[in-house]
Amino acid sequence: MAIFDASKQTHRSRIRWGLGLAVGLAVGVAIAPPTLAQTPAVMPLPSAAGQTDQGYILGAGDRLRVDLFNIPEYSGEVQVLADGTLNLPIVGGVSVRGLTIVQASQLIATRYLTVVRRPIVTITMLATRPLTVAIAGEIGNPGTYSLTSNTGAANNSSTTLTAVLRQAGGVSRAADLGRVQIRRLRSLAQGEPQVLTVNLWQLVRQGDLQQDIVLRDGDSVFIPTATTISLDDARLLGNSTFVEEGKPIQVAIVGEVNRPGPHTIQVAQAQAGSQSQAPTVTQAIQAAGGITQAADIRNIEVRRVTQSGAIQAVKVNFWELLQAGDLRQDLPLQAGDTVVIPTATALTPEEITRLASASFSPTEMTVNVVGEVKSPGAIVLPPNAPLNQAILAAGGFNSRARSGSVILIRLNPDGTVARRRIDVDFASGVGGSENPPLSPNDTVLVGRSGLTEVTDLLGTLLSPVTSIIRLIGL
Repeated sequence: MAIFDASKQTHRSRIRWGLGLAVGLAVGVAIAPPTLAQTPAVMPLPSAAGQTDQGYILGAGDRLRVDLFNIPEYSGEVQVLADGTLNLPIVGGVSVRGLTIVQASQLIATRYLTVVRRPIVTITMLATRPLTVAIAGEIGNPGTYSLTSNTGAANNSSTTLTAVLRQAGGVSRAADLGRVQIRRLRSLAQGEPQVLTVNLWQLVRQGDLQQDIVLRDGDSVFIPTATTISLDDARLLGNSTFVEEGKPIQVAIVGEVNRPGPHTIQVAQAQAGSQSQAPTVTQAIQAAGGITQAADIRNIEVRRVTQSGAIQAVKVNFWELLQAGDLRQDLPLQAGDTVVIPTATALTPEEITRLASASFSPTEMTVNVVGEVKSPGAIVLPPNAPLNQAILAAGGFNSRARSGSVILIRLNPDGTVARRRIDVDFASGVGGSENPPLSPNDTVLVGRSGLTEVTDLLGTLLSPVTSIIRLIGL
């Protein structure tokens, strides 16, 4: 039986071959396929650049074009069936599941050796099947995702790593972007799955697009947890397109704030075309009513629970934020974070004044000034305002006041009441023993002078006599 030489046979010789094949089939001649030792080397033509991915693993649902060089009647579009086979002219079903494009080309060429001499097979990817990938670790919505594409695998931007991370809710702020792991199935001939390590920091810092690889069907992506959090990395991550979108979150604020406890932090409306930014430590403190005058802003701690259950602790120094404008200290938060504001051991008068004007301090506080002042009652003052300012805001001492000292009454956080006498000196600076900073709801009691007390006592004793004299006079 004659066999096709695809590069030399004419149309007439093909007709003769067809007639010979028909006769052979009619008389029941069996044609055995050649053994591997007899199979000549097959050199398939390379596919067009950008149309195929030489590492792509074929599976059910892939749509291909199979071309036999110079034999159009054996060429055409085919789809990988549910059982992983291609139904091809003459040779019938060819199983290509688990093979790469190159391996499938070689297998098909081998199958056509029974009817074609030196077959040259080219496979072009027309459309990939829906891809199924799994994502776990520090990701917003871990699980399995089905990715639909109408393009060849090498040009499919919707199945790049960062695109899939966005679809899964974005990476958390505890993620280690330098060690993203992708477990990838290999072809049947290659055996065990391959583990790829991707460094997305190179993509963020240097624009290295090679790190944004195209995912394949069956890939498993794992985002590990960072062992430590760098303030530089945290801010850089917050500006990335594949991090969790800014949205209202619930965090806990404890320590030296006016309203400790859980708070829901809202997100500022993002401008058109820009990504919403995550709430920050400053916004959390503001939601908790601002810091108290005893806050140690140099050692604020953010505690973050990771997906693995471990707790990350990040120190931020808001004094650097105030002094040098270091915005790295204003760490972006994520849901479940706890912000701890410790108590300061000592503050200088300059620090007290600076803290009072900070954006994360309360905008105002209310204290009570009662007794011998011109306008007694509740007084609204700036936060951390000193004692002298409260007395002056109440109109100052009246003529009956004991101007040398006042009594400061303060309700402590534990429910106890502290009472102390303070010598008043209007020339004293803020923070001294004569002019301490006040806390919200403090009460300043201005007593009567000694002479006024004697006069009031005499007036009380002589009040009946005065009444009788007035009656007699009538």
